[in-house]
Amino acid sequence: MRRAPAHAGSLKPWERLAFALAFALMAAFVGVITVSAGRARQQGARPAAPAVTSESSPARTGGSPGGTGGQSSAVALDRQLAVALAPVLLHARGNLAIGVIDRATGVRSVYNSRHRFPAASIVKADILAALLLQHQRAGTVFGAAELGLAAQMIDGSDGSDGSAASDLWAAAGDTDGVAAANADLGLRHTTPGQGASWSMISTTVADQLRLLTDLTSARSPLTAASRSYELGLMRRARAGQAWGVPVAATASTSPAVQDGGRPGPRLWAVNSIGVIRHAGQELLVAVLCDGQRSKAAGIVLDQAAVMAAVTQITPARRGLPWTRRPSWPR
Repeated sequence: MRRAPAHAGSLKPWERLAFALAFALMAAFVGVITVSAGRARQQGARPAAPAVTSESSPARTGGSPGGTGGQSSAVALDRQLAVALAPVLLHARGNLAIGVIDRATGVRSVYNSRHRFPAASIVKADILAALLLQHQRAGTVFGAAELGLAAQMIDGSDGSDGSAASDLWAAAGDTDGVAAANADLGLRHTTPGQGASWSMISTTVADQLRLLTDLTSARSPLTAASRSYELGLMRRARAGQAWGVPVAATASTSPAVQDGGRPGPRLWAVNSIGVIRHAGQELLVAVLCDGQRSKAAGIVLDQAAVMAAVTQITPARRGLPWTRRPSWPR
């Protein structure tokens, strides 16, 4: 039989208490480690949080409205558009915003959708839509004078002082009247700046896409007759006014367009909105820029951006950046 070591023997009470406390602390420590490891494994198995949604409207693809699939696709298209615009913006100055919607599918791609720009003459399309809506609500029709002014304002024959636009702006109730109509049309960020003139309006590309939707959708507050009338005038734009969005229109088609440029304290703002046929699709396109050295430079930037943007919506080429660089005016 083995003997106990000479130093072995019964422990004193205080020694037993010390050993008991030590073992208890070690057991508690092991328990904490085990529980923490289990929680970490559970957290690692959880699905990742959903991606941040785009600043633009939800459900822009075939998914259900508000569904994560549609939102993810919308974000992806917006990112692809930003990539496609990179060579366009490489040597550009100022700010740019652009958006495209395929009417048939609802697919939408937008860049810089909420940046505010001077509206310049594209606000004329808004003035006419506001006046048409007011006549609808009142149950009245345009008189001969208003018909003539509307044609001058939209087709590009308005004078350099925009006298036709000024007359129709007044007929629509100036700032308050147009603002009330815009609320019904869904234009939340198209607002007057300093002064009450129509030329001081600011807008966003998101609002301009909303206006184009109002002019083309059966769900619009505007009647079919009102929509057809305004788009008809926009299709009659003079050659000098048919730059910008029409650069991407298929040959022998009739784009509906409203363009505008305005010099100001921050150099030129140059904008274009319209409805075009491109690669068998009907597209709503809005492009806005500011900080341009000249109107010509703004037109070049707008048209290069339009060509880059429509590529993202064309199914056969979607996701392939448009890489031709624009030739900037000196």
